[in-house]
Amino acid sequence: MQQKSQPNSHPENGGLQDNAIRPKKRQRETPAYAGNGISFDQERCINDIAKMIILHDYPLDIVKHQGFIAFVRTLHPMFNPSCLNSVEGCVSSMYLREKQNLLDLINGIPGRLNLTLDLWTSNQETGYVFIRGHFIDSDCNVHHPILNVVKVPFPDSGDSLNQTIMTCISDWHLEGRVLTLALDKSFSSETVKVNLRGNLSVNNPVILSGQLLNQNCYARVLSRLAVDVLRAMSKTISKVRECVKFVKYSESHEEKFIELKQQLQVPGLVNLLIDDQYNWDTTYHMLVAACELKEVFACFDATCPDFSMTLTMEDWKQVETLCTYLKYMYDAAHILTAQQLPTANLFFLEVSKLHMELTNAAFSQDPFLSSLIFPLLKNFDQYWRDSCLILAVAVAMDPRHKMKLVESTFTTIFGENAEPWIRIVEDGLHELFIDYNTEMLHFTATNGDDVDEIMLNTEPYEGPVDGSLFVDEGGLSDFEFNISDFTSMQQFKSEMDEYLEEPLLSESKEFDILSWWRENRSKYPTLSRAASDILSMSISTVSADSVFDTEVRKMDDYRSSLDSQTLEALICAKDWFQHNSITKNVSNTPRK
Repeated sequence: MQQKSQPNSHPENGGLQDNAIRPKKRQRETPAYAGNGISFDQERCINDIAKMIILHDYPLDIVKHQGFIAFVRTLHPMFNPSCLNSVEGCVSSMYLREKQNLLDLINGIPGRLNLTLDLWTSNQETGYVFIRGHFIDSDCNVHHPILNVVKVPFPDSGDSLNQTIMTCISDWHLEGRVLTLALDKSFSSETVKVNLRGNLSVNNPVILSGQLLNQNCYARVLSRLAVDVLRAMSKTISKVRECVKFVKYSESHEEKFIELKQQLQVPGLVNLLIDDQYNWDTTYHMLVAACELKEVFACFDATCPDFSMTLTMEDWKQVETLCTYLKYMYDAAHILTAQQLPTANLFFLEVSKLHMELTNAAFSQDPFLSSLIFPLLKNFDQYWRDSCLILAVAVAMDPRHKMKLVESTFTTIFGENAEPWIRIVEDGLHELFIDYNTEMLHFTATNGDDVDEIMLNTEPYEGPVDGSLFVDEGGLSDFEFNISDFTSMQQFKSEMDEYLEEPLLSESKEFDILSWWRENRSKYPTLSRAASDILSMSISTVSADSVFDTEVRKMDDYRSSLDSQTLEALICAKDWFQHNSITKNVSNTPRK
């Protein structure tokens, strides 16, 4: 019998087996496409590449880059690079398909939409108007999709904005379905706003006599306040910034600074950071961190002779005062970023709190504080007077507050003059119900349905009906509405008064206001529709990532070079893909 050969144990190889010293032969991997039953789908690859371009803002011509082509061919040699020429068409097809899905959703919603307009600029001085729709679907899910991105050669032109909005309304079948329109005053004069409201009123039955068709942008208002107060203290802030830069721009300086902080036992919890002057919240955080470490800065020249301390104790005191009021603004703006889809009932408390703090500071006996804040109050007071009605109406739709929060807040702000302001909101709520009740009666009548259910359990409403619902004080316009079409006043009191007279709900962190209105839809059929429309209203025109911007956003040169249709397709499709999974707001509880 033939013997098996023994492993080589020659001293030259140390007596080890051959397979211990010879490298194993690397096995050749079998390509996934070779005989394993997985078919190659060229069309799917093109679709995935198109979606990748949309989601990650890659340039369309990335598919022509040699590096990209080589990478794709490495993944699958069967891939045909010539098919990449159809990527742009695929992007367009995706956009049109998703647009139809969104249009079907909008056509099926029971209520109205709210529109917001935001303006971007470009290096070519061309404007881009972003129009978002804000609505709640039949399942009480909140949606805020971008509807249109329109290139306007003359952003300041009222005609351009009018045409943009009219095109959007026609494109999305929104005739008669727009409740509110919000646009920032920075790119619209009062004349433009009046013209917009007038044009919208032609084919769009207005609610509250059109008072909701010219709201201002909450985020931009806060940013302007922050920019103004930072500019007022720019010299002192520059000194703080230079101190922070000295520490942060050198590792040795930062190590010495941290060592000194530990020696002095300064309990600073916030790390130093250099601000981005295009985002005012970063400046606020820089100042807060620096103030916590002011003792370390005061002694740092002994540890680091190159450091020169230019801030006095009075400077630090003023910076601390500044931070106090920047925090109020930051908290007021933070609500826009803390939640994906904040409902409109959350803002009355934040806006009124900020107004009260600014008022107290503006009339303080401290001359520095008063001079710093008084110009801010003047600007914010105008926003407050223009917006307090709709903000109060929204919070009144919260069954935990109703009119109680409005009454207590107005009493605090206006004192003995609060009653006319409270009455304004009460009358506004009743007119809102009248408008929606009229609309529902008209709808049921034209559809041949029985309208008796809407008119059940009603009592005569004893409120004013002479059209003078709004006093002319504080920048609020008179309402003008006509009720001559009504044959009876009995339906005016019913759901609204019953809702307001019922006890308040107890506070709960888990409370979902949209779910509450959905569950009470049968009890308040008309009011629940009005509440859904009001609660979906957006107070801000900018996206969450732009809330703290100090300047209008600018379209980059690549996107500016695209034709209008392609640009709109890329931006809108990305927004729809990203927010497709966001169905509703998880928390609707105001912060205390």
